[in-house]
Amino acid sequence: MDLVETPPRTASAVLRDAAEPLPALDDPAFGAAFDRFAQSRVVLLGEASHGTSEFYRARAAITRRLIEQHGFTVVAAEADWPDAAAVDRYVRHGQHQPMSSVPFSRFPTWMWRNTDVHDFIGFLRAHNAARPLAERTGFYGLDLYNMTASIAAVLAYLDGVDPKAAAEARERYACLSPWSGEPAGYGKASLNEGYALCQIPVTRILVDLLKRELQYAQLDSAQFFDAAQNARLVADAESYYRAMYFGAHESWNQRDRHMFRTLQNILAQPGPRRKAVIWAHNSHIGDARHTSMGQTRGELNIGQLCREAYGSDACLIGFGTHTGTVAAATDWDGPMEVKAVRPSLPGSYEALCHQSGMERFLLDLRAGQHDDLRRALARQRLERYIGVIYRPESERWSHYSEAALADQYDAFVWFDTTQAVTPLPTAVTQGEDETYPFGL
Repeated sequence: MDLVETPPRTASAVLRDAAEPLPALDDPAFGAAFDRFAQSRVVLLGEASHGTSEFYRARAAITRRLIEQHGFTVVAAEADWPDAAAVDRYVRHGQHQPMSSVPFSRFPTWMWRNTDVHDFIGFLRAHNAARPLAERTGFYGLDLYNMTASIAAVLAYLDGVDPKAAAEARERYACLSPWSGEPAGYGKASLNEGYALCQIPVTRILVDLLKRELQYAQLDSAQFFDAAQNARLVADAESYYRAMYFGAHESWNQRDRHMFRTLQNILAQPGPRRKAVIWAHNSHIGDARHTSMGQTRGELNIGQLCREAYGSDACLIGFGTHTGTVAAATDWDGPMEVKAVRPSLPGSYEALCHQSGMERFLLDLRAGQHDDLRRALARQRLERYIGVIYRPESERWSHYSEAALADQYDAFVWFDTTQAVTPLPTAVTQGEDETYPFGL
């Protein structure tokens, strides 16, 4: 009798069998599903867009679980350091420090100024209320864009501890003054002049600050750390804006290296061994070596750098969706719009996940968990990335790139239909604590 060969299972069938259904976001069991990743030193939580509520709420639920049950005390976000520092002071019940501008009031305001982040910040403040300072969970920014606010923070710090050094720093930072409103213009000016106009002055400020660490840190080590990180941001931002005119991959790599070094500096702070949760876009937290951005464009990212530094102590978790709505702009510095997300393209990972027919699920992509799934997802497919700009009319070329999902992430979280975040106004609401970081 002839044996009938069993046809190979399709990738869709393998995925459906491996997918673990997830409960509703407000169910405590949702966060508990991620306990398996809690042994990591750093857990990186992504998002397929900067304007999707489910991604923020899911990250908040997972992070809350890691904080409450597994001792994580660092939340580090793809956000500007000085803006996030205002949030950090609030959630850790620190001293309020007025800023020259409202935190997170720069484009894209909805990325961190939204109701989901608001709720998470409220949780952090309540969680920290009854805990000793050393055990409180902090909120940190990894990004380098708000150079003007960082300059102001360095000067304010030096005014308080060393007025002479503050006067010297003002003279050196004055080099950047012509471009304070448009820092990208500094890169163009440096290119036209043929040299780094302000590299030496801003680097000198950082070097002098670090040389005086022993003297300054004795007064207040936390304030010194904040000032030093702001000085690093200015030095790295100066280099970043110059690199913008030498190629996109150069500036991208400088930015992600800055984010990784900032994370390392946070983890290296004195005290108990710190464990961190990172919130950033999939394009930053997925291992770039297994995407076309790394293989074709020569770009690296913080996910790759974490894997190289921490090995299995780094857990990379991506997020995806099929359709719904998203908060995004059509052009940089344009107004926020609630846009319809087009159904995912045939042949993409998103289309494959949608074929499962499941509303939300978790894929555990670690070696030894579902090796048949890893094999099924080994070949590269299209993956969608929506940032703060979304242009549906050119979606294939503007928002899709090739990747090998099983190697890019350690896990993948799926929401078939998602909704746009709800932005917050900038004014303080009635009864709001005047030190609240999103207020005026």
